[in-house]
Amino acid sequence: MNKINVALVRLFQFVVFVFFTFMVLAYFGAMILVPLDLVVLIIKVLDVAGLGGMIGAGVAVAVVGYLGMVVYKTPGLVNMIVEIGLDLIKKGKERVEAFNAIVESVKR
Repeated sequence: MNKINVALVRLFQFVVFVFFTFMVLAYFGAMILVPLDLVVLIIKVLDVAGLGGMIGAGVAVAVVGYLGMVVYKTPGLVNMIVEIGLDLIKKGKERVEAFNAIVESVKR
């Protein structure tokens, strides 16, 4: 029965590990995909407005670059965004390691 309990705890530990890994990848992936999506949306709006795709792309990249510069120059904003992701990583590591104590108690 102990082996089944240990296997179940390890299974839950793996599920928690996969969940936190997914959340970290989704968080940092969103930080990359949001500006790219903004570029695509601006290109589409400018294309509908009558400007070509190439001109729209140049304007969109310039607008998103400017917005990125504003975000970068805002004091503490970039550090806070990165720290949120790092806190998510630390919290996930703590939760995964908490299962080790449960495994030790189940083995006895």
